[in-house]
Amino acid sequence: MAIAKAERLMNLALCLMNTRRPVSKRELRTSIEAYHEVTSDESFNRMFERDKDDLRELGLVIDTVESLDGEFGYLARSDRNRLPDIALDPEEAAALGLAAKVWQQARLAEAASGALQKLRAAGVPYEATSSVLEPRIPAPEPAFEALMLAARERRAVAFDYRKANAVRPEPRVVEPWALECWRGHWYVAGHDRDRGAVRVFRLSRISGKVRTRGAFTVEVPDHVDVRATVASWAGEGATATARIRLRRDSGYPLRSRAVTTTPVDADWDELEIPYGHGLDAWLAEFGPDVVVLAPEELRAEVLERLRAVAKG
Repeated sequence: MAIAKAERLMNLALCLMNTRRPVSKRELRTSIEAYHEVTSDESFNRMFERDKDDLRELGLVIDTVESLDGEFGYLARSDRNRLPDIALDPEEAAALGLAAKVWQQARLAEAASGALQKLRAAGVPYEATSSVLEPRIPAPEPAFEALMLAARERRAVAFDYRKANAVRPEPRVVEPWALECWRGHWYVAGHDRDRGAVRVFRLSRISGKVRTRGAFTVEVPDHVDVRATVASWAGEGATATARIRLRRDSGYPLRSRAVTTTPVDADWDELEIPYGHGLDAWLAEFGPDVVVLAPEELRAEVLERLRAVAKG
């Protein structure tokens, strides 16, 4: 369905940009093959208005012109839809080249390579650079690409999600706003339709296929800070602290955030770490390498999560 819509939008854009006079909806319905499948006038009008709004949201300037007989025509003038010449200095071009190396997924890598080829063809001074260290942003979760496309196209999705303390996954319907990587894990933030509130989901806990569920119903905020939300759940910026025992030579993310670290014996260290909402889920991920000493409620929460996993 996504490919069919993209093809329909492309054909509509080509029709509007390659005409010297305004074209009516009737003419567009006749010219674009995808519109032939729409049987009723009402359905066509709704589809056409959505397509026109989508093109405008993508940046295409479409003029609406009323003729003498009162019929409206549409036109995308080339002088109003021409991008300015691309001018990048060597440092900016190098930054783009570095960004193109980041993605490991074949589909994204192909798109990045194609963009660089177009920049070279336009005369941008890009030179391939080599470095001992090359950045990589791994995104191994199967749900990543589907969620990325849904967020870009502003379409809701449905998936099965297993919370850290749950035995089995639950169905969720979400309008994805943004994806972000934090501490080696990918998260998506968006509007949870069933709960009527903003929620953040870890991609590795999504099971099965991600399915589309229509357009967004809630306005997307101007700024979505996924990392700050997840960080607050993991105790970032918390005023309270917790005491844990951590196995030697393990749990380096916990050690990097420790307020104090005290050796206990040859196998264990005692750490004082910031304590906030969601810390129990993070500690449970370290399994037998972590023992919670205090506070008691945090210890109980971690044990509950571990028992749920053991039952699972």
